[in-house]
Amino acid sequence: MAIDLDAIRSKLGKLQSQTTRQNNLWKPEPGKQQIRIVPYQHNKENPFLEMHFHYDLAKRNYLSPMTYGRPDPVVEFSEKLKSSGVSDEWKLGKKMEPKMRTYVPVVVRGKESEGVKFWGFGKTVYTEILGFIADPDYGDITDPMNGRDVVVEFTPSDSPGTYPKTAIRVKPNTSALTEDRNIAELVASKQPNISDIFKEPSYDELEKALENWLNPEEGETAEESASAPAAAAPAGNVSKVDNVSEAFDELFNK
Repeated sequence: MAIDLDAIRSKLGKLQSQTTRQNNLWKPEPGKQQIRIVPYQHNKENPFLEMHFHYDLAKRNYLSPMTYGRPDPVVEFSEKLKSSGVSDEWKLGKKMEPKMRTYVPVVVRGKESEGVKFWGFGKTVYTEILGFIADPDYGDITDPMNGRDVVVEFTPSDSPGTYPKTAIRVKPNTSALTEDRNIAELVASKQPNISDIFKEPSYDELEKALENWLNPEEGETAEESASAPAAAAPAGNVSKVDNVSEAFDELFNK
């Protein structure tokens, strides 16, 4: 029997994609780290890249084409469920909605020679960062000459049922991104493109994934498949939005 070349190419593509993602994403380590959010080379007017993902769809994660304003069969199906007038179908439709994740290009202090990485976070951190930028006492913290560094403090979960926490603090003093001309060139013109890190699936690919999710193997129901860690109720006083965000962060960045 001849080897299945299509399967080999598919496997190779997945491995290469995983390597690209690992090399270009930054996830805070436990404790405090200092970073600088920088202008995005491929869209200099806005460094905040709002990406939408389908989480645990047929045991995989997919970028939603709605990220780029294109049709998404999973979103279309979700909307049909929510408009059915049936409570259980509305709840399932809500579960199927893509989750937004925001990414920004950053330079990690002490690792400037590694160039730009992408840091992904949920609604809470996103809101805090935008709040600082909107505050005239801080302004454009991404400015290469007069911006501000950000201190990120990451606290991992310490017991089952709890979630990690991320706190940020913007430095009060402005500073230049770097005095090194080579680093400046690396940051300004040799950034990775987010679309190379998270590949957009085709409409047909998502449609097939949806069909597989709706027709799971060995008696698993669609609702059981949808019950991912993000839906679990943790202990403590963390908000539901944060719970989903942190669980999603754990899944996508591990």
